[in-house]
Amino acid sequence: MDADMDADMDMDLGTHVTRRTLGRRTGIEVSALGLGCWAIGGEWSGPDGQPYGWGAVDDEESVRAIRRGLDLGVNFFDTADNYGTGHSERVLGRAIGARRDDVVIATKWGNVFDEETRSATGNPDDSVAYARRALTASLKRLGTEYVDLYQLHIGDADPERAAQLRDACEEFVREGFIRAYGWSTDDPARAAVFAEGPHCAAVQHRCNVLQDAPEMLAAGAELGLASVVRSPLAMGLLTGKFGGGRVPAAGDIRSAPPSWLPGFGDGGGADPQWLARVDAVRSVLTGGGRTLAQGALAWLWARSPLTVPIPGFRTVAQVEENAGALEYGPLSAEELAEVERILGEGALGEEALDEGALGEEALGEEALGEGALGEQALS
Repeated sequence: MDADMDADMDMDLGTHVTRRTLGRRTGIEVSALGLGCWAIGGEWSGPDGQPYGWGAVDDEESVRAIRRGLDLGVNFFDTADNYGTGHSERVLGRAIGARRDDVVIATKWGNVFDEETRSATGNPDDSVAYARRALTASLKRLGTEYVDLYQLHIGDADPERAAQLRDACEEFVREGFIRAYGWSTDDPARAAVFAEGPHCAAVQHRCNVLQDAPEMLAAGAELGLASVVRSPLAMGLLTGKFGGGRVPAAGDIRSAPPSWLPGFGDGGGADPQWLARVDAVRSVLTGGGRTLAQGALAWLWARSPLTVPIPGFRTVAQVEENAGALEYGPLSAEELAEVERILGEGALGEEALDEGALGEEALGEEALGEGALGEQALS
């Protein structure tokens, strides 16, 4: 990527980061930090009753947190129709209210759910007909006439079927229902299928200090797509709030983690090996007055001018901490190299870190309410 393109994608990067654009094609400008809205969907479950949310939430606090984010310059909000089985979209729409023109809304579709039972069916639908029905329902829940970024939420969908969905998204653009679209997937080849469409703007994928995604970042740069980064704080591990034996509460997906959610044990809290890696890089990430979470976000901005991390939230305080990272900007090249050196010497291999990547896409996003959250079908 040349210097002129870097300047287009990332404004005022030298001292602090303020705005980035969603890819090279759309001209949609967003805050360099987005907010992931999985956690504010509240409690919901999978087909076997396992928790898919982050526990109980206070809707009024969620609304206050969204509006506080707007006041602090955050204009990009990422949700999905299945978060809280529609509840997240409703809360986001209510919080935005008359400020719709100030906001860039991203949502996702593909995972079927039952609003009455607040549960996922476990059966994704990759048909064009369902995509249109899902979009119509999302627009109603959000209280808006259009979505800025519409994302396929089936990370391992068949590429040929996905090509049909890409073409359907182009039709949605022509009809004025969406401005751009993308795919939430950790597969560069699948991202390339959607990128063939002229209004494809982004790929949403996992990336964080503990789980780098060089292939996805390279694919985004080559394809001209923004990297909307879910799990930027490693499901809360990079907030520093899971040391000392703290265990997630019942009803929190991390208390009974599915196989695709590494770093947490069933009912036993965070994996000590993962916490050891966090401790190893803590001093670098917290340099210059940053909190640990702010340093983890700064690492992502330093990794690429195309990254837009979407940490989750449940409180005003979490939004304020994450938005505060904007004032510090990206890590320096020296700090980035030091993190790489430290983790390269660590005991936990990349194979363990990458375990279960596709499963995340089947659920959903990054919204843990502990400073930042989310994963792929959930993410």
